[in-house]
Amino acid sequence: MGAIHEIVFDCEQPTELAWFWVNLLDGYALRQQDEAELARLAALGLAPEADQMVMLDGRGPSICFQNIDGRRPDNNRVHFDILASDRPSEVEKLTQAGAEIVRVLPTCTILRDPEGNQFCLLDNRQSIAA
Repeated sequence: MGAIHEIVFDCEQPTELAWFWVNLLDGYALRQQDEAELARLAALGLAPEADQMVMLDGRGPSICFQNIDGRRPDNNRVHFDILASDRPSEVEKLTQAGAEIVRVLPTCTILRDPEGNQFCLLDNRQSIAA
């Protein structure tokens, strides 16, 4: 079915929050932003120097801290990005099981579980941040 790709924190201070978690979790470190990572972020419209996104890598799924200015009452602050081998088919199964589609983007589908918690379903062949 799917696999957890990232755990995503929507926050106001990504660098500060990432350092908190990297000091809490054994085996996790800040992702180094080499030229390839900077190009990937730029393609997503993100500027690392503006503290918009910080990534941690470790033994489990990557952890993403992304800047969301202000609290949005319709959005949970932590969500999973799930990889799916066949996104349209998985979306259909999930909606039949009680999920609700929030919006569909070219690279992912944002859904809510039956209790309203958001999560992102990503195409397995792509490695992107939600």
